Amino acid sequence: MKQFIAGLTAVLIALPLCAAVDTNSPAPDFTLNAQTGKPVELTQFKGQVVMLNFWASWCGPCRQEMPLLDSIYKKYSKLGFTMIGVNVEPDSKAANDWLKQTPVTFPILYDTDSKVSKLYGVSGMPSTVIVDRKGTVRMIHRGYKPGDEEEYLSSIRTLMRE
Repeated sequence: MKQFIAGLTAVLIALPLCAAVDTNSPAPDFTLNAQTGKPVELTQFKGQVVMLNFWASWCGPCRQEMPLLDSIYKKYSKLGFTMIGVNVEPDSKAANDWLKQTPVTFPILYDTDSKVSKLYGVSGMPSTVIVDRKGTVRMIHRGYKPGDEEEYLSSIRTLMRE
C-alpha cells in the first residue's frame, strides 16, 4: 500500500508539469516567423480576441476548415479580432504550396520545431485556442467537423462583447 501511495503521489506531483494550457489560464507568449518572414509575437495582439489555429497541410479537416476560418477573420478583423494560423510542419514548403492554392488573409506563422505546439499541448490537427482581450485562454477545441465553426463564432462574439 505504501508503494501505491508513493506512486500515486509521484503521479499527482508530476501532473502539473505535463498539463497543457487550460481554459482560464494565461496564454503562453511566443514568437514565430510569419509567412512574410517577419517575427510575430502573441503579445502584440493583447487587447484583441485572438484565435490560434494549429494546422498542417496534410490534415484533411484543416484544409476543410481553413476557408471558413478566413471568412470569420474577414468578418471580425476590423472589430478587434485576429486569427493566427500556426503551421506545425518541420518544413514549411508543403504549407506554402497549399496556401498558394487556397490563400488566406490572416497571418500564418511557422512552428517548425514544435515548441509552441508543445507549449499549448497540441496533440492533434487541427487544434484551436481562443484567447480573450486580457490574454487568457477561454476556449480550446480539438479537431474539426462541419458545424464546429458555430462554436468558434459563439465564443468570439461573446468575447468581443466583454
